[in-house]
Amino acid sequence: MFSLNRAQIIGNLTRDPELRNTATGRAVCNFGVATNFSYTDQAGQKQEQVEFHNIVAWGKLAEICSQYLTKGKKVYIEGRLQTREWDGQDGQKRRTTEIVTENMIMLGAPGAPSSAPRTASTPSAAPAIPVISYDDLGAGANTPGVTEEEIKVEDIPF
Repeated sequence: MFSLNRAQIIGNLTRDPELRNTATGRAVCNFGVATNFSYTDQAGQKQEQVEFHNIVAWGKLAEICSQYLTKGKKVYIEGRLQTREWDGQDGQKRRTTEIVTENMIMLGAPGAPSSAPRTASTPSAAPAIPVISYDDLGAGANTPGVTEEEIKVEDIPF
């Protein structure tokens, strides 16, 4: 039997990422992303629907999200859906569905203002765009499968 749990979204951060560490020292980062859907209703009026998504990143990807992402930034997120349940302080059952991210790509216009730190090898005329891939969520802090590379804007073929 085949099953697939995959989520891909492109949207804007609704809040700055919050980085914490678990009791075992593993980094976890939470943030929100809003996506928009526009359509024309039966009366011919343009309507817009906004969806808010809770995002969770683990390990090195959590640290990278915390370092590079800020409220309002456009981002591509790919991961899997996960639903958690817990008992609230009032004794009521609570439930949330979130995207556990495995890949994150920062989007936006080249040269747009960014709070991302610059490295000495990055020329000021061509900002670097971090491309982050995170393939193994269960391996902890020194996770193989995490790749970090800088792509210069002039190297992009389009």
